[in-house]
Amino acid sequence: MTMLTGLPPSRLWNFFAQICQIPHPSKREEALRNWIANLATAEKLRLKKDQKGNLLIRKPASAGMESCQPVILQAHLDMVPQANADSGHDFSRDPILPYIDGDWVRARGTTLGADNGIGVAACLAVLTDPTVKHGPLEVLFTVDEEAGMGGAFALQPNWLEGKILINTDAEQDGDIYMGCAGGLEARLNFTLDFEALPEGYQTYQLQLSGLQGGHSGLDIHEDRGNANQVLCRTLFRLQQHFPLKISALNGGTLRNAIPREASAVVALPLSQRAEFAAWCDDEAQRLKQEYRHIDPAVQLTGSPCPQAEQVLTAATQHQLLAGLTAIPNGVIRMSHAIKGVVETSTNLGVIKIDGEQLSAVSFVRSLTDEGRLHLRSVFAAIAALSHAEAVFSGDYSGWAPDPDSSVMQIVRQQHQRLFGHQANIMVIHAGLECGLFKKAYPDLDMVSVGPTIKGAHSPDERVSVSSTERFWQLLTATLAAIPQHQR
Repeated sequence: MTMLTGLPPSRLWNFFAQICQIPHPSKREEALRNWIANLATAEKLRLKKDQKGNLLIRKPASAGMESCQPVILQAHLDMVPQANADSGHDFSRDPILPYIDGDWVRARGTTLGADNGIGVAACLAVLTDPTVKHGPLEVLFTVDEEAGMGGAFALQPNWLEGKILINTDAEQDGDIYMGCAGGLEARLNFTLDFEALPEGYQTYQLQLSGLQGGHSGLDIHEDRGNANQVLCRTLFRLQQHFPLKISALNGGTLRNAIPREASAVVALPLSQRAEFAAWCDDEAQRLKQEYRHIDPAVQLTGSPCPQAEQVLTAATQHQLLAGLTAIPNGVIRMSHAIKGVVETSTNLGVIKIDGEQLSAVSFVRSLTDEGRLHLRSVFAAIAALSHAEAVFSGDYSGWAPDPDSSVMQIVRQQHQRLFGHQANIMVIHAGLECGLFKKAYPDLDMVSVGPTIKGAHSPDERVSVSSTERFWQLLTATLAAIPQHQR
């Protein structure tokens, strides 16, 4: 950890190193929240917590800036808990182990938590650094962002006083975000009927692995392999060549992460062992050819495993594989209004069998309400055709761009002054909490900035050191440039 504290800006990196020591996956942010609350108390700052667990800290203005417009800095406390299969990491108790790799900070075998830990560290640095110039300041730390934006959904009116909000959850240096996609969870629940494994069948573990995964919003346009989709497609093809029996099927861990691994327990006649092995080899080579440019490390293996006691009935298996294979995944439509930006997408993030039910959980994103509602209809139709139950939750609209945003103009001017070139004004195909803040605070003037983070929501997550320094410079310069109240 000490190696991070030598990076510039040292105060920010020192806080990030401490954040890495405190487990804080989604829905388990208590320890980090309590640590921040104790820090605020030690700094003699005003502190409030709402029923959901969101934390609000107020700091008086710097000397001479008392008449400036109040600003809200915002970050979310939780991180996505993703680990390599061989890491043995327990996110409920084990610290993140960061290390420096050139201009990047990475983690050993897990997600780093730079999303949004760097933003949290920047907010704490502002709160504790007496040299940072700012007007009246509120810092909002939300909970449960990655697993459903529960903190943002629960934010109550009249809690915040500022009219300007700077979100620190953007992930590209040089970009200023002023809009984002809305979201919707679409869950298909399939009822399963089982029967005893027939005589003369051998059970196999069919494993799909080696995919890079990633963020289901920021990386969806790269057409990376989705382990759940690929394995369902593979099983559908397999049953066309063999009298296949399925006993188990699971893949992915989070709805908003492109799944890297998926597995199934299948059974085939003992007499077809050689044919099955050859088919698996051929299918593995076909997948390597298909994904040679984006996921060249993809692997498909089929190996004997302990005998299953029960398998799906033929009718159940037919309906299940038809429904799962039909689930859309990836980019659905590009935006016609904003060139080069994804408008609508969906990610089949989790497949899980629990008792006599299989749940397939997808996360839909769209810049438009129409795109989101269209996919809702698609999932409802798939459910009707495959005799499944469709359950929709967490439906929220996106953050519509405001071309007249005054804070966006301030950030853009400071970027030009500091770095000598214009920033990109962007709309992001990911879910920022800003869209939900607008429901409780429709008059908020908002912008989102951050350092360059790659591989978010995967163990390949990394944050650029040099861009983090520029992010800090831009953030503090923006706070210093906020004008006085208009009379």
